[in-house]
Amino acid sequence: MKIAFIGQKGIPAKSGGVDRHVESLAFFLSKKGQEVIVYNRYGYLEKNIREWEGIKIISLPFINNKNLAAITHGFFATVDAVRRRVDVIHYHGIGPCLLAWIPKLIRPKIKVVATLHSFDYGNDKWGVFAKFMLKLGEKMMTKYADQVIVLTSLMRDYLYQRHGRDCIVIPNGAYIQVDYGTENLKQFNLEPKKYIVSVSRLIRLKGIQYVIEAFKNLQADGKIDKSLKLVIVGDGEYQTKLQELAGLDKNIIFTGNQSGVILSQLYNQATLFIQSSEMEGLSISLLEAMAYGLPILASDIFANHEAAGETALYFNSKDVPDLSFKLEKILNDSVEAESMGLAAKHRAESDFNWEKISEETIKVYKK
Repeated sequence: MKIAFIGQKGIPAKSGGVDRHVESLAFFLSKKGQEVIVYNRYGYLEKNIREWEGIKIISLPFINNKNLAAITHGFFATVDAVRRRVDVIHYHGIGPCLLAWIPKLIRPKIKVVATLHSFDYGNDKWGVFAKFMLKLGEKMMTKYADQVIVLTSLMRDYLYQRHGRDCIVIPNGAYIQVDYGTENLKQFNLEPKKYIVSVSRLIRLKGIQYVIEAFKNLQADGKIDKSLKLVIVGDGEYQTKLQELAGLDKNIIFTGNQSGVILSQLYNQATLFIQSSEMEGLSISLLEAMAYGLPILASDIFANHEAAGETALYFNSKDVPDLSFKLEKILNDSVEAESMGLAAKHRAESDFNWEKISEETIKVYKK
């Protein structure tokens, strides 16, 4: 089959759950003999490559505006995919699904598949009109897609109750290539197993502000090792505010966005992973941390429970005192922490395996 992916900024992924999802799915589909096209935003990569790991990369222009970038790039990509007579157009995210009617109108033989990654209109960065259009994209997805994929059972239940649409649950996966080195820690003044790590986009809904406050409280009360550091990996519009909250604390380190070997070493050498989101689809960084065998401290939202099950320790979302208590607890029980990490690794390998996920996705295409 010839499959076109639309909705991502690009691959190889620099950051972002959607981009990393597309990268892994496209990689495994290509290895299984599928012809995969991924549309990159022009300029996403320093060098606009045309092929990566057997995947065809097509870079197209877009209007460089917060509200127009995704939809304009998606439009050009949709037109190009229709022109190429692909078998399947796979939209990622509700925004690009505003365009799902186009292939159905112009070339009905093309099958449209859509994946709901998150309820993007819950993000404060969008204004009233943008949120309206995102909700409309969700409606168009349920109306025009031949098959809708969701990441969690909660998403499936919501779409059925809200739009009367049956969906297929196929979760995110964790595809990691472990680098056991430590040389890249030096640039951040880090030592192995002497830091906590959080990996996410830096937006308010990720809840990093609660982690910073809890960490500083435990430091002030002398309840954690003075040499322990908090490492925040990622970037985003909330970064300045988070840096203001961190103040001059040298034990709180912002690495910026990282990928490849550096990100692998930051995961692999951490002592604990924190996932503090107020809202999630199904966090790839959480699944990756599980696959690395890290003990997990997570907010008690449904998506985190669906990902980590009983292998994580949970705190009440947005509750700094509870987060502080749970953080102190897990840091002071190394035996339990190690046991949790091993259980998380086993769960990631068995339930969130990209080999299995890609097979399930091919079944959707064929259906």
